[in-house]
Amino acid sequence: MTTANRTLIMTGATRGIGLEAARDVLRRRPDTHLVVLGRASSAAETLPGLREISPHVSHVDIDLASRASIATAGARLEDLLDSGALPPLWGLVFNAGVHLSNALEATVDGYERTFAVNVMATHQLLRQLHPHLQAPARIVVTVSDAHFGDLRHTGGTMPSPRWAIPEISRPGAFDRSGNVRAGRRAYVTSKLGGIYLVHEWSRRLPEGVDIIAYNPSLVVGTGLARETGGAFPFLMRRIVPVLAATPLVDTPVPAGRKLADALLGATPAPTGAYVHRSKAMPSSTESYHPDREQALWNWLEQLPREETPRTTD
Repeated sequence: MTTANRTLIMTGATRGIGLEAARDVLRRRPDTHLVVLGRASSAAETLPGLREISPHVSHVDIDLASRASIATAGARLEDLLDSGALPPLWGLVFNAGVHLSNALEATVDGYERTFAVNVMATHQLLRQLHPHLQAPARIVVTVSDAHFGDLRHTGGTMPSPRWAIPEISRPGAFDRSGNVRAGRRAYVTSKLGGIYLVHEWSRRLPEGVDIIAYNPSLVVGTGLARETGGAFPFLMRRIVPVLAATPLVDTPVPAGRKLADALLGATPAPTGAYVHRSKAMPSSTESYHPDREQALWNWLEQLPREETPRTTD
C-alpha cells in the first residue's frame, strides 16, 4: 500500500466535475491524502467510492454559507496538519459553487448566498490555510467563462456581470433581484470575482505556491443548474446534452480530468493564469482590473474575523 505523504483539500468533491477530479487525482497520485471539505450528508454518499480507489480519504464538515462554520472547519484542518495527523499540505481546490434562481437569498451572516459561497468562502479558507502550504504547491479556483457575459461565451443565456463592492455582497443588489436573470447576473459576477481573487492572491503568495483559475466551460450532468430556475435546467437537461458529442460540451469525466491536469501541473500555466479546459489563455478584458482586485481584497480583509479556539494537544 502506498503511503500518503501529501494532503489535498478540496471543496465540491462530492459530485460532478469535482468528484471526477478527485477520483482522477487519487488514481494518478496514490501518495495523496484527500480531504473532502463539504456537508456530511453529501460526503457520506461519496467517501465509500473514493475509498475504493484509495484508503487515504477523509472528510471535514463545512457549510460554505456560514463564516463560523468555515472558521471551525479551517481550525480543524490546521489542527490535523500541525499535529501530523495529515501529511504536509500541497494542494487546495475550490470547486464548490452555487447558481441560484434569484439574488435575494441571504446567508446566516446576511450576505447574498451566491457571492458568499463563490467568493467570500474561498478567500476565508485561503486566508486560514495558505500558511500551511508547502512549496511546490498549487491552488485551483473553479470559475466560468460565463464571466464574459457575451453571446460568444454564453449563447445569450447569461447577462453581463455588474461589479460593485461591497454592494453585490448584499441580497437585492441587482435590478429586479427576485428574477431568474438577477440570479444569473449574481452568478456571472461572482465568477468574475473568483478571477479577481486569483489575480490578487497570485501577487501575494510566496514563490512556489501557484494559484490558477480553471474554467471547465459548458459541462452537462454536474447538478449546478438544479437551483437556477427559468428554462436553464431544461436546456441543461434536454438541449445541451445533444451537443455532448461535439467539442463544445464536456461531461463530468473529461472535465474532471482537465481539472486534475490543472492541479497536477499537466496543463502548463503560470500563477495567476486562467485555464480554459486544457489551455491557459486570457480571460475577459474586464477580469484584468488591479484596482478592483485590491479593493475586493481590502473589503474581504476588513470583515470581522470568526475566531475559533484550536486544540492544544
